[in-house]
Amino acid sequence: MVAIKILIAVTGTMGIVWVSIPALKDVRSHGFTRFFAWELILALFLLNMDHWFVEPLSLRQIIAWTLLTLSLVLLLQAVPLFLQQGKLDRERKDPALVGIEKTTRLVTSGIYKYIRHPFYGSLMFLAWGICLKNVSWICILLIAGVTVLLVFTAKREEIENIANFWRRV
Repeated sequence: MVAIKILIAVTGTMGIVWVSIPALKDVRSHGFTRFFAWELILALFLLNMDHWFVEPLSLRQIIAWTLLTLSLVLLLQAVPLFLQQGKLDRERKDPALVGIEKTTRLVTSGIYKYIRHPFYGSLMFLAWGICLKNVSWICILLIAGVTVLLVFTAKREEIENIANFWRRV
């Protein structure tokens, strides 16, 4: 099991770094803090992966699975709207953005009417769901870090969105 955890840690971190390289060069970008949030979520997963199906009918597990399901539902609501209405522009010159983030229109319908950053909401539900699989002091520290980083990331991205989309008006 240790070898599997090491493999997941290494490949997960390599993927997160690969996606985040441009953002890591700009400490002021939302992608910079998002990188650390993703890494902490990976750490939470690795910490609690042995407890995924332990006591499946306990209240803690039911709440955890509910949060994980909400995470998926939020993502499934947000992605199609974002892709359809965001008007992707791969030529957009902003190296700190991941390809899917290079949009030219602000999405304000569907789930975006109620949650300005459903991707970060989804990550928050995911992280809390993983944490509840097996609560420990280190898990509490990690989830506190994820929560702070995702809130900061969303606020940072909102500043970037205001600057970008107000320029286009």
